[in-house]
Amino acid sequence: MTSPVHFEWVQIPYALLTLFIVINYGMVMTAVVRKIGARVGGRYGIPVWQNYVDLLKNISLRSKISHGVMYYLGPVFRLTGGVGLLLFVPTIFGSHWSQNFSYAGDLILALYFVFFGTLGMALGAGESGHPHAAIGVSRGLSQVTMAELPLALGVYAISMQYGTLNITEIVSAQQGSIFNWTLFTNPVATLAALFAYVGTMMRSPFDVVVAPQEIPIGPPTEYHSSYLALMQTNRVLFPVAKTVIYMNLFFGGATSWAEFAIKVFALYMITAVIGVVHPRFRVEQSIRFFLKWGLPVGILAILMV
Repeated sequence: MTSPVHFEWVQIPYALLTLFIVINYGMVMTAVVRKIGARVGGRYGIPVWQNYVDLLKNISLRSKISHGVMYYLGPVFRLTGGVGLLLFVPTIFGSHWSQNFSYAGDLILALYFVFFGTLGMALGAGESGHPHAAIGVSRGLSQVTMAELPLALGVYAISMQYGTLNITEIVSAQQGSIFNWTLFTNPVATLAALFAYVGTMMRSPFDVVVAPQEIPIGPPTEYHSSYLALMQTNRVLFPVAKTVIYMNLFFGGATSWAEFAIKVFALYMITAVIGVVHPRFRVEQSIRFFLKWGLPVGILAILMV
């Protein structure tokens, strides 16, 4: 019988392969979504390989700017949030090598990783001492914190519904039929979580922190060269990792890479479609939105369990 320690060492190359696949999938999908948005706006858009060009360019650059240890760790924490979120949830249900380290974590750990990257980036950008960085991270933290409320309530509702915090067990309970998905067995909790999903994907109307008109305010101004490359890597990885969480919890998970690609793209397109037809919120408007719509639906999900 294989010991747990041996199993962990064997799982490492499989987890790294999963990470490699997801990063490349995120690279292509992010470019495709940007191209779709550009076509809606009457523009041609970027080529699908543009993300690779930008990433390699920034990796090759170096910087002599230093603002302290935390300044260096900010992008590292940001990337750790995306990597940790992906590696502690099952990517492909029933696949031995795509289970990653899901046996070592649960829903509480996943929720922590969702917020971990944002908090680390806030600490890192704040280390620069630039007032624009403080403004940018305060906007980001305010919006993400409010979006976390309906997500937490929706997650608690389904954890009580399934009687477990183990993500693999929740995915297992949804197998057998499409009507076993949480989408159909608990639509209110699913709706509450989708409010949070749209709000945390940083697309319009919730993209004021990274909007083109707001780029001079926040971490994108403070970080460049290889630091920006780390942030770019997380920007393609983290949304896919969050989508995997939603896919596992509410849409039956994926039993193959083909099903993974289709479901993740379909969920990702929800935010893309909303983003191209809705104007951008100010931060206080997005906070009111979550308080008015997301929070009551989350509370209703708890009451209906």
